[in-house]
Amino acid sequence: MRREAAAMSMSVEQPLWRALTAYRALTAVYAVAIAVVARDSYERPQVAFGYLAVLLVWTLATLPRFTGAARCTRPFLAVDTGLALAGILLTPLADGAGRHAADGPTLPSIWTAGAVLACALKGGWRWAAAASTLVGAANLAQRGEASPNTLHNVLLVWVAAIAIGYVVEVARASERTLARALEIQAATRERERLARDIHDGVLQVLAMVQRRGTAVGGEAAELGRLAGEQEAALRRLITQGPVPEPRTAPGPDTVPEDGTRPQDLMALLGRHADARVTLSGPGTPVELAPHAARETAAAVGAALDNVRTHVGPGARAWVLVEDEPDQVLVSVRDEGPGIPEGRLAEAAEEGRLGVAQSIQGRLRDLGGTAELVSVPGQGTEVELTVPKQDEGGGEAATSRRYPAQAGEGTQ
Repeated sequence: MRREAAAMSMSVEQPLWRALTAYRALTAVYAVAIAVVARDSYERPQVAFGYLAVLLVWTLATLPRFTGAARCTRPFLAVDTGLALAGILLTPLADGAGRHAADGPTLPSIWTAGAVLACALKGGWRWAAAASTLVGAANLAQRGEASPNTLHNVLLVWVAAIAIGYVVEVARASERTLARALEIQAATRERERLARDIHDGVLQVLAMVQRRGTAVGGEAAELGRLAGEQEAALRRLITQGPVPEPRTAPGPDTVPEDGTRPQDLMALLGRHADARVTLSGPGTPVELAPHAARETAAAVGAALDNVRTHVGPGARAWVLVEDEPDQVLVSVRDEGPGIPEGRLAEAAEEGRLGVAQSIQGRLRDLGGTAELVSVPGQGTEVELTVPKQDEGGGEAATSRRYPAQAGEGTQ
């Protein structure tokens, strides 16, 4: 567990930020050294050494900023990149005509690459492309012509920055996957430990109370029923367990979830399972688009509300989930007397649209279907077919047309 915690707390970006910190310090000193060696060739040395003094002070003062992405804010990186561009454009003013014409180094020299790499580490390859393009344009502008040497340097910085930005994005995605796997592993181990202890004590006691209470009858039977419900809920908890919420990537600009991450339908339907509702499905998550998963769960909830309303509060129901390659099938079956022929049409005429809207309407907006199979005296089965590709009006349309959740209406 200690190794797992250390792996989660150690960001894969930290070595890159430390390397960038050292690079900036060394290249700032290098730029000053070049200027000192070539001091006699400057037409306006006061411009060159004034700029390099500002560059050196800025580099040393901002070294603590480069301990991670959190402290490198967008305004800060904009100023840092602006300082690099200013140094490039000031080079013709300070440099001797001979050195400038001979493709001599700019005032900041290779320090400018550090500003571009900081953008790459902060925002990925898109930020890297933008910063390196600005630096390249400034180099071409101060030269006045696109010499082979200048073009080579511009292209090198542009390709290297984009490559590093892309690597950073891949590293962040890998870190999210690792954190998720470690969370699931830790939750599984803890659940297995609790399951052993609970199975040896609490579950056996609840099962015994249920049997004895049912046998005695009266108020004890009600106590036995409650004990049975708690046993089923507890057994489901230690068998399935809570699903850890997805972690966000430790890094820059952490934002809330945007609602596009797939949701596990089994986790949503698990809220309806109890001693009277049996939930069966695959042992792996059944993933759907977020609004499709929520609307399907709401349709199942409406079907179960109909069971409780028309069959009785103690009626048994069975929910079966099948995960197929291109669609998800959900069936809700009860042991009631069934629906008389024509009853659904009568309910719709009376304005009771539980089935027509809460179930069939939701599935229709998702591009799926909802079929009712009912035989008098043999119960009712609701069969829901949900395509994995959203063909309906989307989440906004669904929530606008069917604002209520499970249980909003009856037949």
